Amino acid sequence: MIKVSDIAKKKVIELMTEEGYDVVNDFVRVGVKSGGCSGLSYDLKFDKEKAAEDKVFEDNGIHIVVDKKSFLYLAGTILEYSGGLNGTGFVFNNPNTNRTCGCGESFSL
Repeated sequence: MIKVSDIAKKKVIELMTEEGYDVVNDFVRVGVKSGGCSGLSYDLKFDKEKAAEDKVFEDNGIHIVVDKKSFLYLAGTILEYSGGLNGTGFVFNNPNTNRTCGCGESFSL
């Protein structure tokens, strides 16, 4: 399961609407890819379609889609949004990480 904080929910709705996505029928696709200074980095985008092997969650009114491989790295993660001094954007509060880089954009297990 992946959770969505209240602040992240508001920002997801705002951005999906701006980009022409329907919050009720479309998805936030969350994934993990190779890269970054710690080895793995997060990927977040909006999507209208899901694959047969995708895991689908709904939390706080937001539909989340995660591919099977990425789910192994993201189980228990909370999607948050930060507008602080270190930059503005979505933040992954991932309990599975052993190490993250200084900017929080990449991680390792």
